Amino acid sequence: MDFDMGKRAADLRRELRDLVHEQVPDHYLGAFTDDPADLEIAQRFCRTLAERNMLCLAWPQEFGGGGASVWEQTVVREEMWAHHEPRGAQYMGVNWVGPIIMRHGTPEQQQTHLPPISSGEVIWCQGFSEPEAGSDLASLRTTARRAEDGNGWLVNGQKIWTSYATMAQWCFLLARTSRVGEGATQKKQQGLTIFLVPMDDPAITVRPIDTMLGPHHLNEVFFDNLRATDADVLGTVDQGWSIVQDVMAFERVGIARYARCERLLAAAPSVLGERWDDVSEELRGRWVRMLTHCRRARLLAYRVVASQAGGQVSPGDAAAYRIAVTKLDQDSAEVLMDIAAEVVHTDPRAAWFLGEVEDHWRYSQAATVSSGSIEMQRILLSRSMIKGGSR
Repeated sequence: MDFDMGKRAADLRRELRDLVHEQVPDHYLGAFTDDPADLEIAQRFCRTLAERNMLCLAWPQEFGGGGASVWEQTVVREEMWAHHEPRGAQYMGVNWVGPIIMRHGTPEQQQTHLPPISSGEVIWCQGFSEPEAGSDLASLRTTARRAEDGNGWLVNGQKIWTSYATMAQWCFLLARTSRVGEGATQKKQQGLTIFLVPMDDPAITVRPIDTMLGPHHLNEVFFDNLRATDADVLGTVDQGWSIVQDVMAFERVGIARYARCERLLAAAPSVLGERWDDVSEELRGRWVRMLTHCRRARLLAYRVVASQAGGQVSPGDAAAYRIAVTKLDQDSAEVLMDIAAEVVHTDPRAAWFLGEVEDHWRYSQAATVSSGSIEMQRILLSRSMIKGGSR
């Protein structure tokens, strides 16, 4: 199938690959390791992209972007994820925090937050999930109440599974500002508000959660009378759920994991060399099936990108993509692990391939839970189909 996006996109793809080759070491397995040098590699690479106006390529120029098409930004997204995301945690700010602030932020918020994101100087984390509010996010218990002295809000509560909280400077925080049954708040999706808060506030405590994914990925975050001002509120008080829906649509398509899966699968025959002919027909059949599934996930991603270009994203389309790409993550990881068992360790590319495959397998284990569980994605997709008259 031809995925040709035109000469500009092809030139951009070559330039990005050259930059990765020049600036990212072959052993690089992401910014979230025990080695602080890996985070610095990511931050330095982000600054390089920003200097070339490629970090936020599709952002409007007035917000520090390149004014390019969403398809050119898709090329950036694919090449970054194919090469182990050398932007580190910056993709969160680039893919959805920045665009959401453009849509819902005040001019002052845009002026404060967008330039640091577009220049690669700031990392964001997302304060959504809680111990008893993961997939059912609207059941969260973190509260923001008007301070008795009338000076802003006091935030109290706990978030969990917060990626990058130990390295982030800002948090995109969701809190309950009105109880269900209080005033006009009759549903749990009502009475929620987004706050943009600095992570260096002493009222915020971060506790890392040890996992096989490595440092920085998962954390608990506690808010103990965190004082937020009205200027920190994104959008309208009590109307944060509509922003959350926007966030989910942007977030779920922003991770081009299919590009990483396809790169590793495509590398397998050359890494094995002559031994590839000895791989069982059953395993090679599974390998071909995964390559096909990569293309399916890519097409679903492009469908959502096309919707974004038109100014609206269907929750159903975003959910369908998320289901496909997370299943691809896990299924391709199993195939790649079986292929890795056939690799001769003396091969020059063996160390690279085995390290990449192991890391991919570890990450894939959480794929169907992160950014909304696959069960919730199926519910969103089915609701969208019923609403659209499909069966």
